[in-house]
Amino acid sequence: MTAPLRLLLWIVGTFASLYGTAANAENAKPLFADDSVLNIQITAPFRDLIKQAPKSTDPYPAALTLVGDSGEEHMIALSARGNSRRDTIVCKFPPLRIEFNEKPTDGSLFKGQKRLKLVTHCQNSRNYQQYYLLEYAAYRFLNVITPQSLRVRLVNIDYIEADSGKTLYSRTGFFIEDTDDAAKRNGIKEIDVPGVTVAQLDTNAAARFALFQYMIGNLDWSMYSGLAGEDCCHNAKLIGDRSEPLRGLIPVPYDFDYSGIVDAPYAVPPENISVRSVRTRRYRGFCAHDAEVRRIASTFIENREAIYGVLDGIQDLNNSKKSKAVRYLDSFFLNISDDERLEKQLLDKCRS
Repeated sequence: MTAPLRLLLWIVGTFASLYGTAANAENAKPLFADDSVLNIQITAPFRDLIKQAPKSTDPYPAALTLVGDSGEEHMIALSARGNSRRDTIVCKFPPLRIEFNEKPTDGSLFKGQKRLKLVTHCQNSRNYQQYYLLEYAAYRFLNVITPQSLRVRLVNIDYIEADSGKTLYSRTGFFIEDTDDAAKRNGIKEIDVPGVTVAQLDTNAAARFALFQYMIGNLDWSMYSGLAGEDCCHNAKLIGDRSEPLRGLIPVPYDFDYSGIVDAPYAVPPENISVRSVRTRRYRGFCAHDAEVRRIASTFIENREAIYGVLDGIQDLNNSKKSKAVRYLDSFFLNISDDERLEKQLLDKCRS
């Protein structure tokens, strides 16, 4: 491929990515209405929060300040969240949950927000945040394909210890849109149920879900059930019309740090799936959706350059990680761009 052609494809992909993102932002609350990088400060008793995170998600009093012209400040309750990432063997710094003490006013960037998930840097090394830039990219890939996905917002964060006023870390993370807000943005609602049957899922959405998870190399999910003792679904939420009986449910995925495209150092395949590495793809879609997968594969192919454009648009993603991600995506598009490979590599391995 010539240099001018590569440049043209990069420009097309970047503009397509921006266009797709703008379309997905329709009806989003202010925080997720655009993709510019935010700068914030969070002041909290972080030493205590980090120490207690493996065994407690109790909230701590804290303050969130938006750095910039507005300088708006909010008193919040800050808590550790998640499962494996609260384990200090996995992460020295846990992911966080923010809960606003008071409803943000109409002029606030956080208008309409009550509780927010914040994905953090996990390990103290500045280079480690590269993995979470790739996880952010995975969310954005799906935004390109469909508005029925969770929006995300990159944020540069100064973590300030409350007692000393000292900045402990300055790292990049990202906010994740609430599933209920994503549902409302699409004119439907979040569905909370213990589990569903495959027949209750929207065929198109389920095929898209499976193909997306194959693209990023993620095996750690279920679109119809949760883990033992948990509601539906594992690393996914359901949205749709609240009708009886429930039909046409749309699975919305989240939590991609165990995916092959991220390739986090701690990531291992699920115990019930016999692959050697999270980088090894395994198609886990259902045979009942094969016809839709064949059809929707063309949607992924049509948006290929926009998907690559997401990676180009993440300024702090280093060239090594970007190139590795591009190669991983290349192998996906190779498999779905040829009918014979699509059948052999994916559909022949479908679940009945």
